[in-house]
Amino acid sequence: MTMTPENIHQAAQDLHQAWLSRTTIPPLSKRYSDISMDDAYQIQTLFVDAMKAGKHQVIGKKVGVTSQAVMDLLGVYQPDFGYLLDNMCAQNRQAIQLDTLIQPKAEGEIAFVLKDDLMGPGITNADVLAATRGVMPCFEIVDSRITNWKIAITDTVADNASCGLFVLGDQLTSAEGLDLALAGMVLEKNGQIVATGAGAAALGSPVNAVTWLANTLGQFGIPLKAGEVILSGSLATMVPVQPGDFLKVSIAGLGSCSVCFE
Repeated sequence: MTMTPENIHQAAQDLHQAWLSRTTIPPLSKRYSDISMDDAYQIQTLFVDAMKAGKHQVIGKKVGVTSQAVMDLLGVYQPDFGYLLDNMCAQNRQAIQLDTLIQPKAEGEIAFVLKDDLMGPGITNADVLAATRGVMPCFEIVDSRITNWKIAITDTVADNASCGLFVLGDQLTSAEGLDLALAGMVLEKNGQIVATGAGAAALGSPVNAVTWLANTLGQFGIPLKAGEVILSGSLATMVPVQPGDFLKVSIAGLGSCSVCFE
């Protein structure tokens, strides 16, 4: 079934209502067999607009599905992007109430904080590094409004790249002189190591991921803005969480970030 403008608006409304009520909907890729990536990004834009209409502001952007481990887990084999809003940001060591989410999973990532705008196309890795104030370890707590995470790429794109929450570390480190592709990550859950990875897991380097994002968004006339937080993608597989879990991610040269769930 080819999507009409009415279908696109309805899908965005359904996702927004699921976000408000913390419930799920069946995969859009099953409801609309001919849904395209363009359709999915149109739905995403309307979904994000609906969240912004609730007085929430965009404070950053994210690259999703960057690591082979996440691609294999989800059966999705290309990156996507989404928007971070002010109500998605949690503090380091904060206790997150699981009843504010639906079916969350945690990812260890490297976050970039920008000091200058970046507007593709034509952005290089050198441009990204020059525009970066600093980097820090972070958790992205991904969440899905799609039942049981049964997502195709068009489902996660429409669902704002499965954005849930994100947690930043306390320490901002200059990226100058760092080879972020070689930065090792250890993710612990309740004191046990559950995932390891390195910056190279994110499209070969977290810098590559941000460059891809700047150039991809540039095709839509959308900049990465000074002051924004950019999540560059998971460095290992997603880790499911339950009440009582304590997670810590440590990234070599950048420090650590932790979060607990209640």
